[in-house]
Amino acid sequence: MKRYDPHMHTAEHVLNQTMVQMFGIERSFSNHLERKKSKCDYEFNRALSPEEEKAISDSVNEQLQRHLPVEEHWLSKEEAEKRYNLGKLPDDAEDNIRIVTIGDYDACPCIGEHVSNTSEVGEFVLGSTSNEEGVLRLRFKLKRP
Repeated sequence: MKRYDPHMHTAEHVLNQTMVQMFGIERSFSNHLERKKSKCDYEFNRALSPEEEKAISDSVNEQLQRHLPVEEHWLSKEEAEKRYNLGKLPDDAEDNIRIVTIGDYDACPCIGEHVSNTSEVGEFVLGSTSNEEGVLRLRFKLKRP
């Protein structure tokens, strides 16, 4: 299991799904998740407007405040490949794949630790964003409850 801060890692899942829904892009291809601050990188060809940055923060926080359960389910690798991109999993991933769901909002294969409910995460605070050579970087932190 990957050793990420469970609060940040859960927030990252919600952020990823928010980016997928708002912009029709793939989940982050790279991230660095720490307890105090984190970042996610997306393939995206422009900078975000201040209105888009606010919309992202508002959407992530709206989902976190829904008090969604964070659960794990298991699928055969064959079934998981039909539904999800397994590209981020290790090459030696088991025959049964762990799928982490966040209520009705997000589901994806994952080997990391999470909180059990989004109410435990705190407030998502988008720090800064930048775009260089088609890579959009979002930096964020959490205000813990």
